[in-house]
Amino acid sequence: MGTDTVDLTNCDREPIHILGNIQPIGFLIAVGADWIVQRAANTEPYLGIEPIGLLGRPLHDIFLPHALTSLRARVGNLRGDDAVERLFSVRLISDAAAFDVAIHFSGRSIVIECEPARGDEIEVASLVRSMITRIQSTDTLSNIFREGARQVRLLTGFDRVMVYRFGQSGSGEVVAEALEPGVDSFLGLNFPASDVPKQARKLYLRNVFRIIADVNDEPKPIEPASTGEPLDLSLSLFRAVSPIHVEYLKNMGVRASLSISIIIDGKLWGLFACHHYSPRLPSFAERSAAELFGQMFSLVLESRLRSETTAYEDKARRVADRLMAAAAQDTERLTDAQWMGDLVMDAIPADGVGVFVEGNVSLSGLTPNEEQFRTLANILNRGEASQIFTTNRISEILPEAEAYGSKAAGLLAVPISRRPRDYVVLFRSERLRSVRWAGNQEKEIEYGPNGARLTPRKSFEEWSELVRGEAAPFTEAEMRVADALRSTLLEVVLRLTEAASEDRRRASEQQKLLISELNHRVRNILALIRALVGQTSRNADNVGAFISTLDSRIQSLARAHDQLTADQWGPARLEDLIVTEARAYFEAGHQSVRMDGPDVAITPEAFTVLALVIHELVTNAAKYGALSDSGTVDVSWKIIEDGSLAIEWREIGGPAVMPPKRRGFGTTVIENSIPHELGGEAKVFYKTAGFEGRFVIPGRYVAESNGAEVHKAVPSSKSGGEALITGKQVLLVEDSALIALDAEDSLRELGAGEVYLAASNANAARILEEREIDLAVLDFNLGRENSSPTAEKLMNAGIPFIFASGYGGEDTMPERFQHVPMIVKPYGTTQMGQALAELAVKEDPEAGSD
Repeated sequence: MGTDTVDLTNCDREPIHILGNIQPIGFLIAVGADWIVQRAANTEPYLGIEPIGLLGRPLHDIFLPHALTSLRARVGNLRGDDAVERLFSVRLISDAAAFDVAIHFSGRSIVIECEPARGDEIEVASLVRSMITRIQSTDTLSNIFREGARQVRLLTGFDRVMVYRFGQSGSGEVVAEALEPGVDSFLGLNFPASDVPKQARKLYLRNVFRIIADVNDEPKPIEPASTGEPLDLSLSLFRAVSPIHVEYLKNMGVRASLSISIIIDGKLWGLFACHHYSPRLPSFAERSAAELFGQMFSLVLESRLRSETTAYEDKARRVADRLMAAAAQDTERLTDAQWMGDLVMDAIPADGVGVFVEGNVSLSGLTPNEEQFRTLANILNRGEASQIFTTNRISEILPEAEAYGSKAAGLLAVPISRRPRDYVVLFRSERLRSVRWAGNQEKEIEYGPNGARLTPRKSFEEWSELVRGEAAPFTEAEMRVADALRSTLLEVVLRLTEAASEDRRRASEQQKLLISELNHRVRNILALIRALVGQTSRNADNVGAFISTLDSRIQSLARAHDQLTADQWGPARLEDLIVTEARAYFEAGHQSVRMDGPDVAITPEAFTVLALVIHELVTNAAKYGALSDSGTVDVSWKIIEDGSLAIEWREIGGPAVMPPKRRGFGTTVIENSIPHELGGEAKVFYKTAGFEGRFVIPGRYVAESNGAEVHKAVPSSKSGGEALITGKQVLLVEDSALIALDAEDSLRELGAGEVYLAASNANAARILEEREIDLAVLDFNLGRENSSPTAEKLMNAGIPFIFASGYGGEDTMPERFQHVPMIVKPYGTTQMGQALAELAVKEDPEAGSD
């Protein structure tokens, strides 16, 4: 230990578990595994030997044999890091009174603490059982607290016993107390978190019982005091007291104190805090009973808290039912803040409520004014549309809110729609309150070096300053209730915004038509896929060729479908179709496809047919024609006399062309699809200089776009993703097992070293913690969640990634991810490679330059 001064600026860092002293309640001996004394304190008054004189001696030279046997047996019973064993009325030395003994481990040492036995052994279990029976007979939490304080006072005899509860911020409140007549009451007082420093809270979790017999006692040093690691006294019964805490008690005139931890769900919920105005040391047996009572009280309280939470949530569900029933009769009530407040605040206590529905504002109780509320609603719009939001200090998200912090300091916002954003907002006012102190707390008190701050009155004043502009936080149970109310209110608002009954009837008919049309289109797509599988299998030489060809044809249909849905199932541009199909087959350095023609669009009925034709033309050109060598493809089109669209396909500069020896599915699609399905024309010419084709689309399938002429070439696709993936460790987040396996194969084919699969954000988080990930592919929609949390982690870590999605359109990704490349499902190795190439350019713009 150093000699640094301990004051209020550093007490939160004070190592109170290794102060190196004990209270003179009894004596302490620490031995090693060989039972040779390593440390000792305050032994002379009890053993007649100074602590220094015991060091290095075997314990059997000091204690009687039967005593040592008992100690060894109890050491064998110690289980867990924080276990303590107790022995009552043990005769340790000859011709001396018996001692009560506590024994525990501290690192590699065995710590033995002994104090003179009083011979008042009590039946601890029977006594505590009786005390707990009284606690269980109470009907409310406040009565549990009050009865708990009364029972502890009856057992220990202290002048004041308080039940002290910690808040979420660490500050504390006295929620119950039992007093000696004439002793000042602290009931209802709040204290700042600094009154119980962090390291003290940790000790309260490990050692649930703490006694200070007399604040004026001189601490006794543990010898040797200056060599080796200090002895950890976290579990010690006699551990000395922090000077700051001693001063705190002295400033109140308190001579003795006792605390018992109240632990709920493994967390420090609060304390039994006891004060006495003269020295007081309950017997070893009484303290043991008090400690056991504290543990049993914690279990009873935990059970009661859970029951109350369940009952509270049941009540909240009834509120939601009433809200739904009332709204069904009169939907205009939902814009009445007073009615809404009376109903909702029956489930979630608040001081005011604001309702914002379709731009209209209604306020009731303690709230900001309408202009301030509208400003606040704009701030709330920055958050997630489907999540409730709470803060106990509005000024942290809106600094100007300090102006009305006294009446609306905290809020709980419940979004009740997505677009436009509508809210029900509950407000809580600043939680300060006046306290009337009984008597004069400052009489006959001499303050220490840290002054009057270390008194309940001054401590409360500091807490009041800390929480100015702050409301009592909404609890976890209240948040769960708010989320349940959100679901109810969403449904209610949907009812509020419905049109008249005739409109609803028409909407229902429209929905039936849409379902029927969707069913028709899905069946057609399934039939088309079945035909593709059948025809492709007849012409494939092997399984690999079958898979590759089928994949490319399905991808073509998917791309065509995306182009149609991008325009709300309206006509799609011919130019976009050719660009999309042509890019899929280019490699770095090849010439572009040249296009020439007016800007026309093709209706949905013909678009997928034409997409398959163009796909087969491009595929054949890439395999056997101009694009397999260094040639080019000229595509031109024009509107002819009868309004039909004539498309000319001409391949130039490729290898010599011969008519196919057998008629495959691709040839059939090219020559027959347009005449058979659209009533148009299709003529093909296998000229030695290059393949040519002429296709005529009837005018009923052709729509003009903006009339602009198209004279440009399709740029060749670049590679560039190889360096990004080759030999790298890749995270693949995909909730569908089959798609994940397929995507894993594509990644390995592109050169990935290791691919780690995750089906959820939680799995992905574990992989990111355990592995050095270089690259990630994220399916955006993962069943009940999306992959935004994983994307945020990757962005923060600087790890590049791409998205995959089964949805098209500009609104698929949140705005903050718009720069991330996205593959639209279904996708294969080619699409994955293109996305990686795009990502490589974004990561290194120089990689995309020619």
